[in-house]
Amino acid sequence: MQEKTQGVVLRTLKYNDNSLIVDIYTATRGTVSFMVKLPKSRKATLKGVFFRPLSILEIDFDYRQKSALQRIRDVRFDYTYQSLPYDPYKSSIALFLAEFLCRVLKHEAGGGPLFSYILYSLQWLDASERAFSNFHLVFITRLTRFLGFYPNVEAWHEGDYFDMMNACFVPSRPFHHAYLEPKEAAAIPIFMRMNYDSMRFFAMNRRERERYIEVLNDYYRLHVPEFPELKSLDVLKEVFA
Repeated sequence: MQEKTQGVVLRTLKYNDNSLIVDIYTATRGTVSFMVKLPKSRKATLKGVFFRPLSILEIDFDYRQKSALQRIRDVRFDYTYQSLPYDPYKSSIALFLAEFLCRVLKHEAGGGPLFSYILYSLQWLDASERAFSNFHLVFITRLTRFLGFYPNVEAWHEGDYFDMMNACFVPSRPFHHAYLEPKEAAAIPIFMRMNYDSMRFFAMNRRERERYIEVLNDYYRLHVPEFPELKSLDVLKEVFA
């Protein structure tokens, strides 16, 4: 069955000299894996440049339910980045987010508010000219709203612990080890208020930024099955040192 959809490239693996395996988060079917053959002709419509991480595409493909790898018939850029691939800071964020989303979106449905949020966020980062060093923190934090484990900050009271396993604040130390002490827990409602427009007003030093991304990483590992150690996280820490 032939389909047309928007999609965001999450991962590209070289299969052989002229073929790629590409994971794309699509608006119609969630994450789909494609076998992409790249003809050697310069006039060919399928080119490797389309399949860079986080490219926003419009694709025509033949969907076969029993096939693990789908085939792309035609592709074009649905949005052309102006700065994201060329700015070293933005491209480091993009590398991290591509690896992150590849894991998080593995079993998520396509379309709806989640897909719109991802597209809006990537285009916002591309257009931003300054004050985007906390972008990845805000993006990951607010993404929890769409994945079903956004922390309940309305119930916070001074002195509460944050129960990371149950995504809530509690007055006493939980019986498991996945929690934040009251001092760090008190920062969670502040972080939850950040958005792309207001994040420049929240000053964070290197230590605070690294600690928060560690907390987020641990939080996702509790709530997303088979969530691994992210290889690009260390690179991101170095860039924003």
